[in-house]
Amino acid sequence: MNEQDLPLERPWLDNYDPDVPANLSYKNASIPSILDEAAANTPNRNAIVFKNYTLTFKKLHTLAECFAANLREQGVKPGDRVSIMMPNLPQTMIAFWGVLKAGGIVVMTNPLYMEKELVHQIHDCGAKHMITLDLVWPKIAKLRNKLPIEKYFVTRISDALRFPLNLLYTTKNKWEKTHIDVPYDNKSVLPWKTLFASKEQLNVPIKDPQNSIALLQYTGGTTGISKGVMLSHANVTSNVEQCQTMLNAISDEHHTFLGLLPYFHVFGLTVSMLFPCALNATVVPFPRYVPKDVLDGIQKYKPTIFPGAPSVYISLMQQKSLSQYDLSCIKYCISGSSPMPVEQMRQFKKITGAKLLEGFGLTEASPVTHLNPLMGLSKNGSIGLPFPDTDARIVDMEVGSIPLPIGKIGELIIRGPQVMMGYWNRPDETASTLRNGWLYTGDIATMDEEGYFYIVDRKKDMILVAGYNVYPREIDEVLYEHPKVQEAVTVGVPHKTRGEIIKVYIVPKNGEELTKSEVLSHCREKLANYKVPKQVEFRDELPKTIVGKVLRRALRDEEEKKMSSKAEAQKECNCPSPEVPAASKEKNSHAESQAETASDNTETMSASSESAVEATAETKTVQ
Repeated sequence: MNEQDLPLERPWLDNYDPDVPANLSYKNASIPSILDEAAANTPNRNAIVFKNYTLTFKKLHTLAECFAANLREQGVKPGDRVSIMMPNLPQTMIAFWGVLKAGGIVVMTNPLYMEKELVHQIHDCGAKHMITLDLVWPKIAKLRNKLPIEKYFVTRISDALRFPLNLLYTTKNKWEKTHIDVPYDNKSVLPWKTLFASKEQLNVPIKDPQNSIALLQYTGGTTGISKGVMLSHANVTSNVEQCQTMLNAISDEHHTFLGLLPYFHVFGLTVSMLFPCALNATVVPFPRYVPKDVLDGIQKYKPTIFPGAPSVYISLMQQKSLSQYDLSCIKYCISGSSPMPVEQMRQFKKITGAKLLEGFGLTEASPVTHLNPLMGLSKNGSIGLPFPDTDARIVDMEVGSIPLPIGKIGELIIRGPQVMMGYWNRPDETASTLRNGWLYTGDIATMDEEGYFYIVDRKKDMILVAGYNVYPREIDEVLYEHPKVQEAVTVGVPHKTRGEIIKVYIVPKNGEELTKSEVLSHCREKLANYKVPKQVEFRDELPKTIVGKVLRRALRDEEEKKMSSKAEAQKECNCPSPEVPAASKEKNSHAESQAETASDNTETMSASSESAVEATAETKTVQ
């Protein structure tokens, strides 16, 4: 018998809320069935509210099936991969449901991907059709000869606005000379309306949801090469059912969700699009994080559920105008990316009265696996309890086959119906990650006697930047491309609100003068904004092992000691921590948010010519 198959104690079951069972009877359904049920149960309820544009569930359902039929006319067949490269917009939601109803496989693509990232993902998945936004077109236009895409369907913000905002938006862009001229030829570049030319509807039945791929959700790899996580229809619908069960107490009300987390990220997709649909809830999508816009949106739309990240909540609390807003409409916050500091949690709850729920997930698990109870005890710093039908175990970090006792630190492994089918076209990596039915997360964790889990560290060298994962080797490789760089290494430096910031250590080539601005400029050309280093340090040499491997951990330890020494020095002299004046905070809040928050880093489109969303391809920790 394999040691992972030894009897598993599940102390977490005793700490579930009273109405949460240990096991569920899953529907084994397709993802579109979630929308089908919502349209049947609440046809006239608003599914989407965006500016002056609303869609009922019935209308959304109709548009999705019309979209699917027209996709078929444009050559999309069941099993074809279709890239959706857009921020949070009504069109993104219509396209998502429409591709699935056509029998296609959705490939959610980050609009802020740079050339290397975008070319790799599209070639890897083999998509021949892309649905995108005009504001992204200038980037795509430069890469068309490098992409296998045969047909582009391009929408505009104005396609999701009613009269007169649609005309005002277009007029404003032309007046400000921010209007993007897309070279529509109705052959390879087609307007959004093409996908509604025929009024016929299509809904391809999924005969085997458990073994039918619905999503290729790309995630970073330790080598910097992103992998396509194959999520089946049943993987995703099972996870939605688990979310509904763990949060059953909220299902009796009509909720409105703040759709701020990016839909191209698996956490945002599940928690801010699919879960709301399963609850027959209304979603207010935000294509871009601007603190004032979010506060205005809360005031206007009165959302009751606000999925987000600690840095988003903290950013909002730092706004000078916060006292002018009533946030008491928010009842629940589903927090992802990093632990919420206890004091900040208290403050946020005092302002809103909301219950803040923290959990854990990863792309390979559709993504949520753990959550603190809705009604029961939430432990600070804990990722909570495993979902129903989700087993979690701590094993040794060397071999990964020896289960460890309560309180011991090791690697977290998981099994359950939400665990992926594997990596697209990567059988070897699938075999190393999925072993004997268990998903090896690569996260170092521990479990207490009541079944609450805690993430201690990351087994790999991943850096958590504002809730999104960055793999340092990818940045290292970019740095090595600079002609003046001899050696380079990337490290995540702890930060009290951002989780971590990226710092690079560089040894310049002999005789070369290299500046920080040159390094950052080089990185901005090659990397998405959230991957660009915040700090650059030049050195004569880097710490290494006897076999020549750079010791990232040694550099991180140095930074932690510096921070500790600084804190001790301030404590001894009773010096207060430096504070940024409130006015200065507000002035810089948007700039900082682009680097700090999960949704900022998902830097999406606004009704101007802002370029689209910044984020990562992976949700590793949703805690």
